[in-house]
Amino acid sequence: MMSLLGRPDVDAGEVFVNFNQNITSLAVATSGGYSLYSLGSVDSTLDKIYHTKSDELFLIERLFESSLVAIVSQRAPRKLKVCHFKKQSEICNYSYANTILAVKLNRERLIVCLEESLYIHNIQDMKVVHTIRDTPCNPLGLCALSSSSEHCYLAYPGSVTSGEVQIFDAINLHAKTMIPAHDTPLAAIAFSPSGTEIATASERGTVIRVFSSQDGSRLFELRRGLKRCVSIVSLSFSNCSEYLVSSSNTETVHIFRLDRSAAETADHGKQSTDDWMGFLSKTVTSYLPTQVTDVFSQGRAFASVSLPEAGVRRMCAITTIQKQLRLLIASQDGYLYVYSIPSIEGAECQLIKRHDLRLEDHYAMDIKVDSPQTLGLNSGVSIGGAAGVPPSGAGAGASGSADGKSTATDKPGGSSSTSGGGGASGSGSAGASYASAVKGDEPVGGGPSST
Repeated sequence: MMSLLGRPDVDAGEVFVNFNQNITSLAVATSGGYSLYSLGSVDSTLDKIYHTKSDELFLIERLFESSLVAIVSQRAPRKLKVCHFKKQSEICNYSYANTILAVKLNRERLIVCLEESLYIHNIQDMKVVHTIRDTPCNPLGLCALSSSSEHCYLAYPGSVTSGEVQIFDAINLHAKTMIPAHDTPLAAIAFSPSGTEIATASERGTVIRVFSSQDGSRLFELRRGLKRCVSIVSLSFSNCSEYLVSSSNTETVHIFRLDRSAAETADHGKQSTDDWMGFLSKTVTSYLPTQVTDVFSQGRAFASVSLPEAGVRRMCAITTIQKQLRLLIASQDGYLYVYSIPSIEGAECQLIKRHDLRLEDHYAMDIKVDSPQTLGLNSGVSIGGAAGVPPSGAGAGASGSADGKSTATDKPGGSSSTSGGGGASGSGSAGASYASAVKGDEPVGGGPSST
């Protein structure tokens, strides 16, 4: 894990967590197995949907509220298993030439990210419909897939030296646009629920930007900080798309409010503002660095919280729980925190509940609050992986072949081919019932064809 995913902070015994696409459930994996939880009553309890003993996992993705999960184990880091957890059955498995670094799902596509390639599967039958080869070296497996079927876009780094974002149409299988988002390489990317916007952060970590994923235009520029560069770990839009939350390797979590009405008003009244700002900018740029003038137009955090310690990786999400807006923070040391989000800028986020993910019975633990506590207190779970992933050369492969005829075409940020496999091999029996696993509880009689 340390050399493979750049995770020197992840030690044995820590917990892996991952939210599903619409933040309705949480996957938790430990050395002894994995569990799935419903978040519908997270203010008071963490309801367990499923638990099983398994090999130690470093990737697990659940498809919305369906019975389908995609998992990758430490023992076989090149093999993807797609399972129906309610039937406790494996639907199919695919093996790849190198270690799987990320898996992303929506109702149309399943994406497998390797260090220098991306495989696009049709979620309905798991056939490989497209391969993006020779992508810029991506050792952290940085990529994002929109949860929307209407705007089913895939994003990945377009350069190892700058913060270019490649947007790929995963339905029509062609490059959509390239966004020159930052001067330094990318550290985090995330789509809005509709897929029409994408948030980006660079390795410098001081500025977060939001762009249109359709034409690449910049919509928001948000200032995370001025004093120091940080490593952004998590970016996530709220389900309503009105908020964006970020966490880093520091002790601070930032919540930004994306006020689109204010942005439109600002555009209409831009002339008078531009006259004054233009004069000021021209005056100061002869004395100060150009970047200083950008600070005037950058949005500030709607709310932010200083946590007890830095260096703890946290995955954050904002969602609506029982008609109330909630911030969820899952941390690598095995806790899930639930906070209310204030309606007034600058007000404190109140801690509602802390759940200990390491307890055998997984009951929530109440925290006695003598005085108002701020967002993220004492939070501390591996994001995207657990400890001890074997090196790239390890891992078992599945039998079978998914090779097919392919035609290579030039695409920005890597070459592409549409094929029946193109480097992935897999096993699993074909059957129309596979689609029922995507939907939910119907019986599953096998997996997709891999030939």
